[in-house]
Amino acid sequence: MPRNMSFSLTTPQFLNRTKTVTRRLGWTFLKPGDLVMGVEKGMGLKRGEKVKRLGLIRIVDVNLEPLCCITKEDVRREGFTKPIHTIPYFIEMFCRANRCHARTEVTRIEFEYLETPNAED
Repeated sequence: MPRNMSFSLTTPQFLNRTKTVTRRLGWTFLKPGDLVMGVEKGMGLKRGEKVKRLGLIRIVDVNLEPLCCITKEDVRREGFTKPIHTIPYFIEMFCRANRCHARTEVTRIEFEYLETPNAED
């Protein structure tokens, strides 16, 4: 059974498949070829709530880099495609959500989509 990875901040980007890269604190154990189930929310579920599966992905590449090294192309690959989605915008949004700073070393995870879940999942 694949491990779940939450895409709570980027669910629309995951669903419309504009997101092919994600950055995480941790997740250094991933290797190319690993299968992961994208989910809407993995933690903080209320009583009776179930995990909503978004789709199965395969890890293509994993490496560590400072957050501030993100490129304009990778901001786009993170699913942020509007003109206001600049490098500083992405760094500030990531740091606010993860309580870190621009020089924090993050795990850059590149992936490909394998499937979408059934409607009843």
